[in-house]
Amino acid sequence: MSYKRFDKEDVVVSAESVTTPLWSSYETILTGFYTSSTQIGGTSADYYYDIYQTGSTLEGARVQFSVAYADEKGSGSLLYNNAVDGKSPSSTIYGQYRNLVLGDEDDSFTFGTTTSDYFYVITIDRARYKEKLLPGSLDLVLHVSASGAMLRLTDNSKAITTATFADAGRVYELVSGSLGTVYTGVNSNGYSATQGSYGKLLPDVGIILLNGKALDASAGNGGLALGTNRNSDVVGNNNQKLFNILKDGASFRVQSEETITSNFVFVRARNAEFNYSTNPSLITGSGEIRHNVMINSPQSYITTVGLYNDNNDLLAVAKLSRPLLKDFSKESLVRIKLDY
Repeated sequence: MSYKRFDKEDVVVSAESVTTPLWSSYETILTGFYTSSTQIGGTSADYYYDIYQTGSTLEGARVQFSVAYADEKGSGSLLYNNAVDGKSPSSTIYGQYRNLVLGDEDDSFTFGTTTSDYFYVITIDRARYKEKLLPGSLDLVLHVSASGAMLRLTDNSKAITTATFADAGRVYELVSGSLGTVYTGVNSNGYSATQGSYGKLLPDVGIILLNGKALDASAGNGGLALGTNRNSDVVGNNNQKLFNILKDGASFRVQSEETITSNFVFVRARNAEFNYSTNPSLITGSGEIRHNVMINSPQSYITTVGLYNDNNDLLAVAKLSRPLLKDFSKESLVRIKLDY
């Protein structure tokens, strides 16, 4: 075994962004939305719905994302048994996302220029995306079959020059548009300035917040007339309302993004290096080379490259696809790529 210390130029660090489809089976667009009857019939439905890409009992069914309703006042859900301070599942969810996104239990959510004390949450399942969501790839179509109202949403990442940051990372506003292209003017899919933006995209944590005020606006004002139930101490079924506008002909497209950092290590065997075998059987008991041909015309075969630290600890091993012949008339260069 022979050793050689790397020079500074032998190690290069590179990073590249890799994007992939988000949904199961590498589907680009999700058009099927299903819940679990077991969950809907249980107490967890008061907090959230898990959404599957197919029937939850079918083979291959996987949770794609979850939907929930958050209300600062606790409206739209039953109060807890002790009814302390009007707390309910919706107020608990509001507090959780306020701490996660804003990092301040006294702060309020502002969508565009409008503050809203209630919103809907779409949380992408962690198994669906690698590192983060790709800004500009969002295309969320919401549809109400009864009225025919439709709303197409994207984020404004391509329309701004500087991203806004919160405790949960980057924050983009949801606006009327498709794949980062913002629609202008007010039409059936238009932007309602009086209701603020339609929500927020937080790509670094896989969360989409939908502004309740904007969704409740009439179709003529760019909303869906969703009809959020904000009565106190009632089963408002607001999770069901959001699920309904998803399953009524909706489509959901967004991509996953991952930054892969690579270390390229260049192992150089110059013409005068690594030409003698380190196999101890090559040397006789008296310390002489066993085969005379190895004196004047030595040859060796490189099969493995090991990476060691200064303590002589083996950190990584690279195996060549085939032995590489080495002698004084040849130089070899082996490039090793380490991804992490």
